[in-house]
Amino acid sequence: MQKKVFQLLVDNTSGVLSRISGLFSRRGYNIESITAGVTADPRFSRITIVTSGDDDILEQIEKQVAKLVDIRDIKELKPDESVYRELVLIKVRAQAEQRQGVISVADIFRAKIIDVATDSLIIELTGNQSKIEAFIKLLDGYEILEIARTGIAGLSRGADGVIYLD
Repeated sequence: MQKKVFQLLVDNTSGVLSRISGLFSRRGYNIESITAGVTADPRFSRITIVTSGDDDILEQIEKQVAKLVDIRDIKELKPDESVYRELVLIKVRAQAEQRQGVISVADIFRAKIIDVATDSLIIELTGNQSKIEAFIKLLDGYEILEIARTGIAGLSRGADGVIYLD
C-alpha cells in the first residue's frame, strides 16, 4: 500500500465534492484526507485528495476521477516536486502551572497560542504531516482535549505545471 496526493481543478458548482466522494465510496477507495477551496478564478475550485492503495488501484482512481464531468485537470503531487501543508488546532488542558511548558513546546515548533482559558489552551500549527505528528507526540505528557486537522493542501513547485483555463 502506498499513498498518493492528487490535485484536482474542478468547476466550482454545487455537488462536485459529493460526486467525487461518491465515486470513492462506490468503488471502495479510501480517502485519507480531502481539502477543497475556490481558486483565484471563482469559477474553479482546487481539491487535494490523499488516498492509498496498490499501484493498480491508484491508477484506477486517477482514471475514474478524470472521467467525472466537473473535472478540468487532475495531477499527482509528488513529494519531491510539491509543497504540502496541513493546519491543526489542538486544545490542551493546561492549568496555570502547566502553561509555560506547553507554550515552550509550541515555541519550538513555531506554533501559535490562539486561545487561553482558565483550564486550557488552543494551539495552531501549520506544517507538513511529520512536523504535526512530532508536535502531537511531544504533547504526550499533557491531556489533549480536542484535535481538528484540515488535511493536506498542496501545490506543485514552479510555474511549469500551472493550468490556465478559459
